[in-house]
Amino acid sequence: MNHTDDEVEPLSSGSEADAEAAAREIVLRQLTVRARSRHELATALAKREVAPEVARRVLDRMEEVGLVDDATFAEDWVRSRQQRRHLSSRALQQELRRKGIDPEQVTEALEGVEPDDEHAAALALAEKKMRTMSGLEPQVRRRRLAGALVRRGFSSNLVGRVLDEVEPDQESYGSLG
Repeated sequence: MNHTDDEVEPLSSGSEADAEAAAREIVLRQLTVRARSRHELATALAKREVAPEVARRVLDRMEEVGLVDDATFAEDWVRSRQQRRHLSSRALQQELRRKGIDPEQVTEALEGVEPDDEHAAALALAEKKMRTMSGLEPQVRRRRLAGALVRRGFSSNLVGRVLDEVEPDQESYGSLG
């Protein structure tokens, strides 16, 4: 059965067992694509009009067998997104909250992010962006780099430090105005 999420029909008829089987199938299909938070899976089930009590039972069972684990999801998400997307802790926190991760689990997942990790992510992003900006005036390049770093959630102190590292001969961040 090769349905996209939008092609799955609502679960409004049939027996309770059929409804649970269909809900399990939706969840497993979602998890085949990528790991998801319980909230994301609950949203997918609600979108398919799965009865709330059926959704809760299916998701509880998925947690029992270890297929749904928000704490592990959050830790893996932080590690992956910081390495590949060069995101700050602040941006990661916002993403996890949007995914419905409990604030305590968000805090625990972000505890593993050291200041050096955040610096490395900001520096990697700045160096990547620098390669595409070689033809720009130094002030324009610096301003665009600063904007890219700030949009990823890095603090102004870290942005200034990274800019001084990638372009040490230019004006300091504070004078960009």
